[in-house]
Amino acid sequence: MEYDVTIGIEIHCQLKTDTKMFSGAPTSFGRKANTCVNEIDLGMPGVLPEVNREAVKKAVMACTALHLDIDPLVKFDRKNYYYSDLPKGFQITQQFHPIGRNGYVEIETSEGKKKIRINRIHMEEDTAKQFHLTKFSLLDFNRAGTPLIEIVSEPDMHSGEEAEAYVEALRQTLYYIGVSDCRMEEGSMRCDTNVSISPKGSGVLGTKNEIKNLNSISHIGKAVNYEIERQKKLLEAGEKVLQETRRFDEKSGETVLMRRKEGNVDYKFFPEPNIFPIRLSDEWIKDI
Repeated sequence: MEYDVTIGIEIHCQLKTDTKMFSGAPTSFGRKANTCVNEIDLGMPGVLPEVNREAVKKAVMACTALHLDIDPLVKFDRKNYYYSDLPKGFQITQQFHPIGRNGYVEIETSEGKKKIRINRIHMEEDTAKQFHLTKFSLLDFNRAGTPLIEIVSEPDMHSGEEAEAYVEALRQTLYYIGVSDCRMEEGSMRCDTNVSISPKGSGVLGTKNEIKNLNSISHIGKAVNYEIERQKKLLEAGEKVLQETRRFDEKSGETVLMRRKEGNVDYKFFPEPNIFPIRLSDEWIKDI
C-alpha cells in the first residue's frame, strides 16, 4: 500500500542578544553553571520583567526575512505548567498575538523547488537546562530566560529530504541576517518534527508522532525517514499508530519512545499582567 506523508516542524531559535528576554542577566554558552542569572530569571517574588528591545528587533528581522506579516502590537501571555526547569511555574510566550503570521521559505530538493508555508513566529523565554544523572538531576539556570523565537511551519513537507532542506534554509537565513548564531550542536537552534502517514489519497491525516530536540540537519532527515518506515510497518501489520513523543538515537539510527500522549494539555494561557502591550511604529519596523 502507498501512503501520504505529512510533516510539520517547530523550531526554537535563540536570539543573538547580550542580555535575556526579560532581565539584564547576560546570555552566554559554556559559562560556569548558575552564574548568568538574576532574581527575574529565578522567579523571585516582587520582581518585574522588562522586555528586551533588541530581542524584539531580531524577531522583526526574522519575520521580514521569512515574509511574515508583522503584528505591530506586541503582547505576551503566560503558559502555565509545572516542571523542574521552569522556575516561575509559567513561561512568558505569545500564544494569542504572535509577532508574525503567514510567511514562507523556499527550498530546493531533488524534486525541484518548493515553497514551505510558515504559520507563525512568536517570541518567548527559554527554560533552564537539565542534566539527568543516575540518582538525581542537576539544573543550570544560565539558559533560563534566554530570548527565543519559535517558528511553526504548516504541514507542507512530505519526506526527510524536504524536512532537511527546510531547516537548512531557515538556518542559513537566520544566521546570515544576524538573528541567531544557529549552532545546533550547542542548542541555540532546536528542532521538533511531527510526522504522520495515511493511506494515499484518503484525505485524512494520520496519527502524528513528535520527534523532540533534533540537533543536526542530518539527524532530521534520518529521524523522519525512520519514523515514516516505522509507522508504515505498524499499519501494514494491522496495528494502530499511537500518538507519542519520541527522540532520535543517533547510535542506532532509530526513534525511541519517550512518552505517550493522552489528549491535549491545558496550559491555561492568559495575558501576562506584568507586561503592558507595546505598539511598534511603522517607522521603527521599516528602519529595521
